[in-house]
Amino acid sequence: MGVRPIAAAVPTTAAHARSVLATAWSCGVTTDVGQDDLVGAHRVAADGTVRIAPPPDSVLAAAVLCAPHGRPTTLVEFADTAPVPVRDRVRARLWLSGELVPDGEELVLRTERVVLHTRTGRVGIDLDEFAAAAEDPLAHAEPRLLTHLADAHPEAVEQLTRLITPDSLHGVTRVQPLAVDRHGLTLRLERTRGQADVRIPFHSPADDLVSLTERMQCLLASAHAVTRRLR
Repeated sequence: MGVRPIAAAVPTTAAHARSVLATAWSCGVTTDVGQDDLVGAHRVAADGTVRIAPPPDSVLAAAVLCAPHGRPTTLVEFADTAPVPVRDRVRARLWLSGELVPDGEELVLRTERVVLHTRTGRVGIDLDEFAAAAEDPLAHAEPRLLTHLADAHPEAVEQLTRLITPDSLHGVTRVQPLAVDRHGLTLRLERTRGQADVRIPFHSPADDLVSLTERMQCLLASAHAVTRRLR
């Protein structure tokens, strides 16, 4: 499945993982005692270190009491969910595993392993690379950007399909914006059975909303030119 623009650059796996971590509002925490789904209970330091404040009545709080030295081993999962309603809305899952170390009223995760799960598979990430990476500069604005594009500019989304090879659109019943980052826009192509994702790259990275607007205008201009040639 291809597109007419140049080959797409993509965020590094570490940067993708840091974006998932930076924007997640909740996490699933699994210990030997059980599993918790915590909302608003974690925060992330600049180097990617996760700190969790377990609610007193949570399974995690019980795990701390039962663990040797109050340091339970854990798997913490963060889900990246598409802001626009589509099938299979979970775009990626980030797993951090290690030991939780008490620090005041919080627990600090001493991460020993990082794994990113996407539709293309699972990838382990080097700990130093993960700590040094930064989230995508558009990550926090992405939900607002995509919902605005889907709700206010469906004609623009349709026009952007002109940048996708025609064979890729066979049987497509709906197209929605699935993701955007500094390197490009991803569209979800839905069919009666199944779906596929197509990435449309920008001509150069967009590091803020001003440059993103320019990149999107360039894509729409390219799509309009393709439309004229096909008529």
